[in-house]
Amino acid sequence: MEPVSSDETDSGTSTGGPRPEPIRFFGTTWVGHDGGYGLRRAGVAAGSLAAALAGAFVLRFAYQGLAIADVGGFVGALVVVMFAVCTAIAFRKTWEGFTRRPADPAREDALRGLKAIGFIGSLLAYFVRSLTEAPGEGLHRAEYEEARAQYARRRATRAGNPAARARRKPPKRG
Repeated sequence: MEPVSSDETDSGTSTGGPRPEPIRFFGTTWVGHDGGYGLRRAGVAAGSLAAALAGAFVLRFAYQGLAIADVGGFVGALVVVMFAVCTAIAFRKTWEGFTRRPADPAREDALRGLKAIGFIGSLLAYFVRSLTEAPGEGLHRAEYEEARAQYARRRATRAGNPAARARRKPPKRG
């Protein structure tokens, strides 16, 4: 028998049926909020906020480099606006990713570069979302519950081994 991970035994997924999809940094602990779930959420919140602050600090140095290079006010303003817009778009797209699957995955792939430029927005979305739940937990929970309900319906309609069923006798005509 294969060893079962603590995530599987704690969240009840070692039985048959659909398995929950793991979430980054949380595994499957989001199912039963066990296995250090609260500490992981706090860690993700603190880590994403710290990374966003570090990113903002690095961007500040980059802006100071532009000021030292004396590129002009227009270029400096353009860089600030570009990072602000990219950060806002990255925040929105990351936040939407927590609540629903993308309708067009190819479009999401095309926005990957923009989201990389606005990485602070993605980090802030992770921070805000982790204050209430694991980022993406609501989406994963809805999908998992639906899969479990479908599995239960399929299991309930089965009548067992078809060879073991007794044949129905035709009604006697009298």
